[in-house]
Amino acid sequence: MRGVGRGTGNLQWDAHSDIEENHLRMASQTDRPIAGLLQDLKRRGLLDSTLVVWGGEFGRSPEAEGGKGRDHHNLGFTMWMAGGGVKGGRVVGATDAIGLKAIEKPCHFRDVHTTILNQIGLDQERLTYLHLGRHERLTLLKGRVIQEIV
Repeated sequence: MRGVGRGTGNLQWDAHSDIEENHLRMASQTDRPIAGLLQDLKRRGLLDSTLVVWGGEFGRSPEAEGGKGRDHHNLGFTMWMAGGGVKGGRVVGATDAIGLKAIEKPCHFRDVHTTILNQIGLDQERLTYLHLGRHERLTLLKGRVIQEIV
């Protein structure tokens, strides 16, 4: 987590060695600050114009990694968004019973990128960058806006 404002740092959620202790510790360090951030943005009238995205590019596998840790896993994981015009209290998709893979309304990460771009007023097809002499898009291939939350 990277905070905004003076004196804030960032926290890593690496869980290769002890996922249970790690996640309990990290949740206790971040739950109140993120709630405070959302409350502060709302109090200042900034939440509607600020998109807060909580998550990463992968989750953790449901299988143990030879001990108490878990490996990177991109087939089923959770993230959330608040403010910035997204609808609150929505759940999009579901994983199988053990969290191995998304089985209902799966969203690719390019869909998340496309939705973020949409919420800040940018068209994924017009936003390009020069890479090795070619114009590339952030989403690489066409993503879809996750309509259930906008």
